[in-house]
Amino acid sequence: MKFSIFRFLILLVFTLLVSLKANGIFRVQSESINQDSAAFISPYEEDNQRCFVCHGQSKYTYKNETLGRDIKALMFSERIIRKDEYYQSNHKSFSCTDCHSSEYANFPHAGELRMEPRLNCIDCHGGDETYHFDGIEEEYKQSTHFKLEEEGFSCWECHDPHTYKISKRTSQNLKETIAYDNAICLNCHSDFDRFELLTDHEEINILKKHDWLPNQSAHMASVRCIECHTQINENLPVAHLIKPKTEAVKRCNECHSQNSMLMASLYKFESKEKRKDGFFNGIILNQSYVIGANRNEYLNFMSLIIFGGILAVIGIHVFFRINK
Repeated sequence: MKFSIFRFLILLVFTLLVSLKANGIFRVQSESINQDSAAFISPYEEDNQRCFVCHGQSKYTYKNETLGRDIKALMFSERIIRKDEYYQSNHKSFSCTDCHSSEYANFPHAGELRMEPRLNCIDCHGGDETYHFDGIEEEYKQSTHFKLEEEGFSCWECHDPHTYKISKRTSQNLKETIAYDNAICLNCHSDFDRFELLTDHEEINILKKHDWLPNQSAHMASVRCIECHTQINENLPVAHLIKPKTEAVKRCNECHSQNSMLMASLYKFESKEKRKDGFFNGIILNQSYVIGANRNEYLNFMSLIIFGGILAVIGIHVFFRINK
């Protein structure tokens, strides 16, 4: 009988420790590796440098054969590609001429090269089983952005292949990811000079359009634009079906509830981590502004201590009753 009580107490302690781990109290933080800061040496660095000599800065110098002297000129802002940003992007291991005509190796460039068609993501990434670009392409063709295709809208409008980088969302980089992704949207929607290249609509004041949001700054810092402006697709890492503004999410309970839609989008990665331990929907959103889905970690810890203490008292009571 004493042995059974001992096993019961061991099981009690084990259960308490598992509960603490599930709530993040004893979560082991793995050592993070900053890949962006690691030195990267491109196999095409020498070839690419011929392009960066001019396109990597705001000013460039060339030899004017007619005048017989060097000329300094300003580089058109849209043609400036920062070398450090390129070698931190997803395409950092590419040669410039992998995507651009090899004729660009000659200077001055032939004028007709400016008319060469741009590649789209699907031209290279078709059949990809990691990020499901084919599914993204299907969603994009149903979005409000696709109707601007004839005016020149393409993947490039949102994802500059020279600088774009995607990183796996984690609890440590979530805020940075939100800011980075939102900047992609604001690059057009808060810059009227770029916005009017694709539409005849009047200039939009983003803050005024969202003035119905309570605590607006907290919302914009804690969720991505696409959380409210796309249709969630759990089969894709990022939804690309941009909905009309009339269909944007506006009901508070769609996010501020136990079954928050954010579980299937922004915080999907944490939901999966929790399910590995057998705790469905056990995510703690302490870093987000999500009323109804939040749980305070200190109250959680205290409640677990109280619960463990009660079980311990019951166990001790049972032990002494049996051995009386």
